[in-house]
Amino acid sequence: MTHGVESGSANRRSITALTPTPRLTRSKFFWIALLYFSEGFPLGVFYEIFPVYFRQQGVDLRSIGVLSLLGLAWTLKFLWAPAIDHYRHHRLWMACADLAMGAVMLAFAASAGFGPWVWALIGLFTVFSATNDVAIDGYSIEILDREEYGLANGIRIGFYRVGMLASGVVLILSDWITWPGAFASGAAILCFTACASLAAPREPKREHIEESSLVSELRGLLGRPRAFALVLGFALGCVWLADRAARWSASVTYFWWIAIGISAIALLLSVAVAPCRDTRATPATDQQLRGPMFGALFSLLGRPGILAVLGFVLIFKLGDASMGFMVKPFWVDAGFSATEIGLVSVNIGLGLSIAGGLTGGWYADRVGIFRALWVLGLWQALSNIGYALAASVIPYGASAASVIEPWHRAVMYSASAAESFTGGLGTAAFLAFLMVIVDKRRSAAEYALLSSVFALSRSVAGWAGGFGATALGYAPYFLVTFFLSFPAFLLLPWVKRTIIDAQSAADVTSAVEAARESA
Repeated sequence: MTHGVESGSANRRSITALTPTPRLTRSKFFWIALLYFSEGFPLGVFYEIFPVYFRQQGVDLRSIGVLSLLGLAWTLKFLWAPAIDHYRHHRLWMACADLAMGAVMLAFAASAGFGPWVWALIGLFTVFSATNDVAIDGYSIEILDREEYGLANGIRIGFYRVGMLASGVVLILSDWITWPGAFASGAAILCFTACASLAAPREPKREHIEESSLVSELRGLLGRPRAFALVLGFALGCVWLADRAARWSASVTYFWWIAIGISAIALLLSVAVAPCRDTRATPATDQQLRGPMFGALFSLLGRPGILAVLGFVLIFKLGDASMGFMVKPFWVDAGFSATEIGLVSVNIGLGLSIAGGLTGGWYADRVGIFRALWVLGLWQALSNIGYALAASVIPYGASAASVIEPWHRAVMYSASAAESFTGGLGTAAFLAFLMVIVDKRRSAAEYALLSSVFALSRSVAGWAGGFGATALGYAPYFLVTFFLSFPAFLLLPWVKRTIIDAQSAADVTSAVEAARESA
């Protein structure tokens, strides 16, 4: 069977080699670039344009800060990702989301002031943007072959950042054509990306998944305490993520005691009504639970070694994320101006991270995703030492020099360049890994789940970073983040096994599809 699969793969490569180079619009990478530009642009609108607009309208800082709570949609997008997988038609989801966001921009162009309608419109904007993200990720995984993941992710990283930069251009336009004109320009960009989504190549035919109906899935869930407990834990995790932004627990007495108590009562009721079942059945193997809502979750958790893989996803970029939130404060405390920080750490750093992403993607395609993970992961970790060295030789805080020495600038610039470039290296390999281990039949839901696990570690690391840097000082803390990068390497044996299993399953699926086409 393996020999047949290898022969089929070789034949396909031979046919590809004899095929003339396609036009630009027929290239998968062209569409990956365009779609991830459209994914990055709304994020830039939210974080760059809206705060400046509202501040210029005289809105107080507290209200502007509260707007950031609406960005929670990007964290919780995995909740409705199964619906996109279930109904598919990714291109239609993308186009509708872009047009809806364009309508929000036009509403801002036609209106003025700050009131309840603002909260509703921006809330809708972030939900539409998160939906667009899920559809684009699922579509990309389906149209790409696994040997293309590395380069595709390098392009993806670059054009996502270009999309964010495009929002900065719209911001600049507001000084020239006023805010209504700037918002109308943003709407025009989103209208263009909506048309581009519909013009993208159709998704390949996908094997049908035998799954139960939603009603049957929920009925089966209530009658299976083990599965119900898993979903309750999942729900509590979602509430925790929402509480981090909304701070319900601070305003509601005994908030978490109430939430846990309600969950415990619900679980007891599930145990009470559960019929006698085969004790060998698990949530991952029970076919009735493979429905449209939680099917992706149970399918993912049913794979061998998945807990180790989830641990790897959680901590692979922990060292990088732990240092990232403290880098800009270090620049400020060392006496660097906002202009210098923006030019070197943001603008030049952005270019270097794009270059790192493209280089990392090329390397992953050349040597394989597993080797790229540990090699580029090491480079990613080594960059933290650069900032530890900078913090040990550059005075900061009360001892900061009034005039920064040229060689101090050289050290800081070098540390920034290394961190930006190697961060792109590690991100390209990591995203390629996430893409290769998801089931293409549930690509949107599974990828959203895995990316949310990664986002969780980034959020926790940012929260803990302030305490660490305060207690230890910048130099010791940056050195600690270097060692935080290594626990993930202990999980590499399970990661390798998962990659091999995913590639074997993909080879078998390709062989079956080729046999069907030849028949």
